[in-house]
Amino acid sequence: MTTSRRSLLKSIPAIAAATALPAWFVEETLAQQAAPAAGAPVRIGLIGCGGQGTGDAVNAQRHGQIVAVCDVDAGHLANAKKRFAGAEGFSDFRKLLEKKELDAVICGTVDHWHTLVSMAAMKAGKDVYCEKPLTLTIDEGKRLVQVQKETKCVLQTGTQQRSSMHFRLAADLIRNGRIGKVDKVEVWLPAGLRGGPFKTSEVPKEFDFDFWMGQTPKVDYVKERTHFSFRYWWDYSGGTMTDWGAHHNDIVGWCLDLDRTGPASIEGKQLVDMIPGGYTAASEYEVLYTYPNGIKHYCKSTTASEWHGGVKDPKGQQHGLKFTGSEGWIWVTRGVIKAGNNPDKMDDLNPDLLKKPLPDDAKRVVVSNDHMGNFVDCVRTRKDPICNAETGHRSASIAHLGVTAIRLGRKLSWDPVKEDYINDPEASKYVAREMRKPYDYSMV
Repeated sequence: MTTSRRSLLKSIPAIAAATALPAWFVEETLAQQAAPAAGAPVRIGLIGCGGQGTGDAVNAQRHGQIVAVCDVDAGHLANAKKRFAGAEGFSDFRKLLEKKELDAVICGTVDHWHTLVSMAAMKAGKDVYCEKPLTLTIDEGKRLVQVQKETKCVLQTGTQQRSSMHFRLAADLIRNGRIGKVDKVEVWLPAGLRGGPFKTSEVPKEFDFDFWMGQTPKVDYVKERTHFSFRYWWDYSGGTMTDWGAHHNDIVGWCLDLDRTGPASIEGKQLVDMIPGGYTAASEYEVLYTYPNGIKHYCKSTTASEWHGGVKDPKGQQHGLKFTGSEGWIWVTRGVIKAGNNPDKMDDLNPDLLKKPLPDDAKRVVVSNDHMGNFVDCVRTRKDPICNAETGHRSASIAHLGVTAIRLGRKLSWDPVKEDYINDPEASKYVAREMRKPYDYSMV
């Protein structure tokens, strides 16, 4: 036995204890962990220098160099230039994309810019790591997938839970029938913010608000519409349905092997009225997706979790996913996985459902233990990343379908092949949005 193999085996108990994962799965994961693809440091540009974008760029520095940064807020741009020494600054992402000494970009903008930035980047020959949700509308996703196919650029969607061991274990077990035939999935997402009314004010001098609004309707400046809280306005996003739903509902499709298709019907409703003059995206809601194979997928907001996922009420229902099958259930969320036989008794656990190893010939999902690392490896090898354009589009579509059902407050029928509502002109209007000029597809 080699020294490296001996060290690997010695580390398994400690890792299993720290992660609460079964030892067999930890050993398997460590054995599958490939060395990073060799190559020169990847030269990366950051477009959108707010908190999430900056965090992604700091993460990417483990694998490459941030050589350019871009933001329409001069304050954000100045902070990014200080953070990433030597990076060239831009206020227009199209100018950044003209830079030849650039291999890839991180799109950390607000949601309504994801598609146009990603399309422009791929047309310029740059690979893309785009934050979730990948798109603002379903039609954007169809167009983005087509551009990726034409350019053959690498596009990784920032649904990083696919690179988590806990979620991957759930996917492997469920796909291999560990809890029998699944007939119900329950997803809880953190409730969104409910605030207002908000006052208009002068646009800060350092902020290009018109460029920031982009394709969306022109409105008076309200501070709460921008930066962090943009996601709580229908104009720019879909509340926590598109924020957290892009994570947890993505895992539903992954575990059930349905992440390249969609539901047959969607029912939704808003549970509380929003405050006039305040945030517009529903803060509390419930949605039911029914798939062609009969599986029911319930998605509900919970006020027991903070908007960022932290615990607000320890006695209440926390965000996460519960899969119920004919032979048991699995609960999974960030850093936690547990299982049992009786779906009505969540405290009655059966650890053997997790501890029993899968056979050697079991079906397995793609392995990634580092979402950004997976992207950079694919930039070097030209392989498909774990959450490519098609998967990211279909994942975002589940969120958009839920948003439409919530806004219309009724049952909708969906054709996942044609990617349109069935005989429902009112709902079909939500598949695409009118884009304010000049911020439309003609600019990229």
